[in-house]
Amino acid sequence: MCRNIRVLYNFEPPTTKEEIRAAAVQYVRKVTGLAKPSAADHEAFDEAVGEVAKATQKLLRSLSAHTAVRTREEEREKAQARWKARVARGV
Repeated sequence: MCRNIRVLYNFEPPTTKEEIRAAAVQYVRKVTGLAKPSAADHEAFDEAVGEVAKATQKLLRSLSAHTAVRTREEEREKAQARWKARVARGV
């Protein structure tokens, strides 16, 4: 999928609506292939983002955690380690 879409589940502090919306925007951009929709498609794009965000919020509320609670700092450190490994491989 898209590297810009982040894990949103089971965080402390809880995931914000802004984080959910940002992930929804990235998803819609990925599936449409449009970074910025044309004026004619802007309404459909925004509607799709809203629906994806709503579905994501519903999903996150309905899940039951069976893993350790994540923190943004730990996830940032993991991402940096993955990036360093990718750079070291020359990718």
